Amino acid sequence: MTLNRRQFIGTSAAMAAALSAPMVKAQGKPRVVVVGGGAGGATAARYLAKDSKGGIDVTLIEPTRKYYTCFFSNLYLGGFKEIEDIGHSYGGLAAGGVNVVHDWAIGVDRDAKTVTLAGGGSVPYDKLILSPGIDFVEGAVEGWGLSAQNAMPHAYKAGSQSELLKAQLMAMPEGGTFAMIAPPNPYRCPPGPYERVSMVAHFLKQNNPTAKIIVADPKPKFSKMALFQEGWANHYDGMVDWIGEDFGGGNVSVDPNAMTVTIDGEETKVDVCNVIPAMKAGRIADLAGVTDGNWAPVNATDMSTKADADIYVLGDASSQGDMPKSGYSANSQAKVCANAVRGALTGSKVFPAKFANTCWSLIAPNDGVKVGATYEATPEKIAKVDGFISQTGESADLRKATYEESEGWYTGITSDMLG
Repeated sequence: MTLNRRQFIGTSAAMAAALSAPMVKAQGKPRVVVVGGGAGGATAARYLAKDSKGGIDVTLIEPTRKYYTCFFSNLYLGGFKEIEDIGHSYGGLAAGGVNVVHDWAIGVDRDAKTVTLAGGGSVPYDKLILSPGIDFVEGAVEGWGLSAQNAMPHAYKAGSQSELLKAQLMAMPEGGTFAMIAPPNPYRCPPGPYERVSMVAHFLKQNNPTAKIIVADPKPKFSKMALFQEGWANHYDGMVDWIGEDFGGGNVSVDPNAMTVTIDGEETKVDVCNVIPAMKAGRIADLAGVTDGNWAPVNATDMSTKADADIYVLGDASSQGDMPKSGYSANSQAKVCANAVRGALTGSKVFPAKFANTCWSLIAPNDGVKVGATYEATPEKIAKVDGFISQTGESADLRKATYEESEGWYTGITSDMLG
């Protein structure tokens, strides 16, 4: 399966046309509040405003004024992108009819159907869509907490953390050691930590070729494992030491003050440490009372929560079945959700839920790989229908084409999300 920008936008346009069925006008204008302006929330807000043609009052609550995509942030670390390349404003959404409120949502009153804002006041809703991304499980890595994120960045929420990790990479002493503590399943972007290892290795190969990379991983295997390990051997031979569950990768502690990592009882002094801890749904989902303590269980047909039919959860924060937690998944789920919410509020046609995902990863210059699948809604979950993955030993031309495809997709999805 290949996808370029024109095909991605074309697919989105076809979906938009399909969603533009005549509406049954309701008394008054129904109100939808969307919390979180990432791949899920921004897409849902944009499609609701666009396809209802002003028939639905859409408010997006998002604290940041610029959205930095986690997808492609590893390419910034590798030197393939500038930080400005992954930063996007919300001006296009506002121009498209979305009321963009830059504030923190700090509470949900499900009885009164209001969202409380940190700046004061509240916003009423008929339907509420939560797309808050991830938060971290405190204490998941012994010795690390959010108070240590400056010494040992996670950089799994893109922006200032990405810039900090890049600065630390640039300041590494010659022959120094970079350590990564990889997360347990499930987590945002399954191939993400290993693309990051690849991009860090690329940067070090160019700037600090005697440096070493240690990866402590609590899992026995990971997404695209054979592809990444082939790539590390081909491009960064001897630089990357991956320590999986069988060799103590899950028995890890860190000391941010001493800059040490202890793996299965063996302490190592490191120069940079990227701690990616266990994850859970963004806090507003928990405050709304729609999580199981970690993630928000949802119905596959429309992404509505199992706790409240008028609240929907998209993307990383949801527990939905077989789809990975990725930007593409969130964007796909948002379109299904927007269609269902618009239908519920205006009587427009609701189409059967279908989903898709692709995750691209860059291993080295022009060496791109991908994995993806299509999905359908079942009574139990979002279920995988079929899938594909790059193969080891592929030609240089195919790998280059895969990387170029990912660039086209990035342009397409950011336009699809933000207008």
